[in-house]
Amino acid sequence: MWRKWLKNREPCTILLVEDNIDHAEMVIRSLEDVPVAHTVVHLEDGKAALDYLYARGPFGHRESSTLPHLMLLDLRLPKVSGLEVLARVKEDNRLRALPVVVLTTSDAENDVQMAYASYANSYLTKPAEFAKYSRMLKEVVFYWLNWNRR
Repeated sequence: MWRKWLKNREPCTILLVEDNIDHAEMVIRSLEDVPVAHTVVHLEDGKAALDYLYARGPFGHRESSTLPHLMLLDLRLPKVSGLEVLARVKEDNRLRALPVVVLTTSDAENDVQMAYASYANSYLTKPAEFAKYSRMLKEVVFYWLNWNRR
């Protein structure tokens, strides 16, 4: 019953901002069997993420009013840091409601505090074990795309 209901829901877009190709591949593989129709857009740096969200540069053809349903954001990114991306998203009235889940290897208290001070919706430290990482991702994505009201 649940699978039938979930398949009839609107497809969701997950914006994955991750510079480590191996980590990105683990996320994409982990989400393959999440029972919510979705597409993962993977970008490797903070500048590309902002360009995507604002439909500029290489993403100028994109409809700027169409936003992802969820952003999974690494903190340590080239060009523009994850914290800067987060701050820009949350200070923009059009983007503010976009759920941003920080997904990082850092468990430094300062990083956690800075992320929440910039209004991250959640802060998750990547587990080293693939099975735990995969389970965490599935639960988080299922929550934000299915249970959470948008």
